[in-house]
Amino acid sequence: MSDLEMQSFKLNRGSYSLILYLQIPKRISVGRLGEIDFPEGYYIYTGRASRALAARLDRHLRKQKPLRWHIDYLTCDPDVRVEKIWIYAGPEAECTINQHWQRDAGMSVFASGFGASDCQEGCGSHLVYYSQKSFFNLEYPQNK
Repeated sequence: MSDLEMQSFKLNRGSYSLILYLQIPKRISVGRLGEIDFPEGYYIYTGRASRALAARLDRHLRKQKPLRWHIDYLTCDPDVRVEKIWIYAGPEAECTINQHWQRDAGMSVFASGFGASDCQEGCGSHLVYYSQKSFFNLEYPQNK
């Protein structure tokens, strides 16, 4: 069993945040969203899995996969690496978590519509941007 499977063994579903680092500024084609200019820096993508959470997270870590979701276009890019994954055990929905990053952590909404095609809370995007690594010490309140 992989480390990721061990971490999420008891969680078959839930919300999560991927902390991504893009090493260089880059224009990336993101499906129907088109070409997006991504500055160098850190991104947090917040999503959810209604089942098979470990498999979903494992998919996000793979570079080779069919491009299905907006996040796939980022995680497949050779200049993007997943730095950390936060898994939320509580009942918080992905929108609540995403809005925390936007409001309380002072991160910028990035790429309108990214990962938010089924969003009912008006997030605008489930991808936020921060130019520096200093947010790494932040945690979602439930994870403290």
